[in-house]
Amino acid sequence: MARRRQRIWITRAQPGATATAERVRALGHEAVVAPLLEVRAMPDVAIDLAGVAALAFTSANGVRAFADICGERNLKVFAVGAATAQAARAAGFGSVLSADGDVEALAEGIASRRGELRGAVLHPGAAEPAGDLAGSLARHGVEARRLILYETAPADTGDLDLARLGGCDAVLLHSPRASQVLAGLLKAHPAPQLRALGLSKAVVKPLSRVSLAERAFPPFPLEAALLNLIDRRP
Repeated sequence: MARRRQRIWITRAQPGATATAERVRALGHEAVVAPLLEVRAMPDVAIDLAGVAALAFTSANGVRAFADICGERNLKVFAVGAATAQAARAAGFGSVLSADGDVEALAEGIASRRGELRGAVLHPGAAEPAGDLAGSLARHGVEARRLILYETAPADTGDLDLARLGGCDAVLLHSPRASQVLAGLLKAHPAPQLRALGLSKAVVKPLSRVSLAERAFPPFPLEAALLNLIDRRP
């Protein structure tokens, strides 16, 4: 049986939203790009790499923010997942290892290689990260530092056609922050027939009290696994 063409709302910030939309269209579905978040670079950030043995990235946004202001590409890179690892390689990093999991999986992966590290692990990322990588690394006995390069803030949703967006078959969510914004919008504009597909259990948690047709997340926090949920209707 041919798969039904669905209309999928992409909520993640740019430029990631465009990349996700291309993948959704490749699956034969309509992609509606309407980000609920936007990435804002922090001004006047000074990067000190003294004593740093490796970089750890928990998002492609972190990779891009670092690469935009620092030319260092020789440090070993640990990435949380495939998309972040791909962004690091595209930015010019030669040694990139992916945990293919969540922040805790990344911390465990780095800890397993701590004997190779001759210095600290620097985590360039957001002002409000999804997880505490530095804290997890410290618990594993790995010296770590945080470097705040950007903030992820709610986008201006005043011009969004919420009636049309609420009529989509499914909405894709990549972060708890996006789900928080969506939860607020759906309180004023209910869409009980909408399926909410999130990257992880933590991502869909803010929607626990919102009336939806489905709240689902894949067994692994990978975008490919998330996209597989589109055609797996309850």
